[in-house]
Amino acid sequence: MPRLTDERVCWLATARPDGRPHLSPIWFVWVDDRFWICTTGSSVKARNLRANPAVSVSLQDGMAPLVVEGRATLHTAPFPPTVAEAFRRIFDWDVDADPDGYDTMIEIVVDRWLMGDPTS
Repeated sequence: MPRLTDERVCWLATARPDGRPHLSPIWFVWVDDRFWICTTGSSVKARNLRANPAVSVSLQDGMAPLVVEGRATLHTAPFPPTVAEAFRRIFDWDVDADPDGYDTMIEIVVDRWLMGDPTS
């Protein structure tokens, strides 16, 4: 899945408690057939996911859309070693020792591929 392993930014859509959407671009890694996104536990996206784990994720290239629906699970450090290593390798970022408060990892399991070819 070259695009999922080569691209660095996805658009993550969550739902606010009142139903309004929250959409944000954010770094991700693709490990073990899942999206992994590091954030702060106090972020809007983390707060939204505590109330409703349903998400949509899209890659940036609108000319070659890849859109999924899935379910998110929040994790706190220490993070899975394969995920921490992927963030180190791709972003030169030690997510287990981040001093800026990035203390929450979002794991997204894909339920449905809505658009695009995940094998491309």
